[in-house]
Amino acid sequence: MNLPDPSAVTRTAILGTGLIGASWAALFLSRGLHVHAIDPAESAETRLRDTVTEMWPNLVALGHADAPPDFAKLTFAAAPGAELAEVELVQENAPEKLDLKRALLSEIEAWLSPSAVIASSTSALLIGDIQSQARHPGRCIAAHPFNPPHILPLVELSGGPETDDAVLDWAMSFYVAMGKKPVRLRRQIEGHIAGRLGAAMWREAVSLVELGVASVADIDAAVRFGPGPRWAVAGCHMVYHMGGGAGGIGHYLAHLGDSQERRWSSLGTPRLDATLRDRITKGVEEEAGQCSVAELAAERDRRLVEMLRLVGE
Repeated sequence: MNLPDPSAVTRTAILGTGLIGASWAALFLSRGLHVHAIDPAESAETRLRDTVTEMWPNLVALGHADAPPDFAKLTFAAAPGAELAEVELVQENAPEKLDLKRALLSEIEAWLSPSAVIASSTSALLIGDIQSQARHPGRCIAAHPFNPPHILPLVELSGGPETDDAVLDWAMSFYVAMGKKPVRLRRQIEGHIAGRLGAAMWREAVSLVELGVASVADIDAAVRFGPGPRWAVAGCHMVYHMGGGAGGIGHYLAHLGDSQERRWSSLGTPRLDATLRDRITKGVEEEAGQCSVAELAAERDRRLVEMLRLVGE
């Protein structure tokens, strides 16, 4: 593939402008890129502009933007068309339905240059399955962001059996140029890295509710005021490395590895039956109090921005 300079990309497309797509659009606009958004939903263009405007102050606070969004660089269409001919990267954010994603790829490939990269934000599907019917499967990758993408740096990159390694190399550089922190999976896997880690922790949090160990609020507090802040400055392996003292992770594993295995063997495998779902729902609602989901998300974003500005790279 004749790929462009990843730091010189000027034209992108956003396929699907829900929360994740809008967040990508805001980020790309903050980097001065032209964004062509595609979404068939009624009033999607108005909703996208409003959402980007709402997201913009956090981009300014993070230093990604110093002026209002330039909506002259945002174009919109209800369906793929000739505007895609000059696009260098498509960020696909369609619902997690394999047949839908395959059909959309087929539709946009009729308009795209063969050198344009297609990046799927898929959180649960395998890029190998998505690319399997593509005209140019080598340019298809998964580029899974961590929500909200315009604030959190993580993007998880993986390829399928037919992905060109040079495209993944290119994508690593492109997302760095976008201010992201990309990680590259050596092979595709459902849920990528962060999603699987999050699922493992939440499974145990749900089990603790099921066992009656603590309230939903206290379980969340245990994460927020214990490992949560620590994970903001060191990953789980590095945390245990420092926990091993001067001997590091080798010392920790030699002396406490067996106790970790015993703890793993006692972890729960809860079933989300109606009773447990009701207990979790009621517990979360009690923890949220009178705050709406939108209010909670806004406060989350404000605190994330403050934290990222503090910890930096």
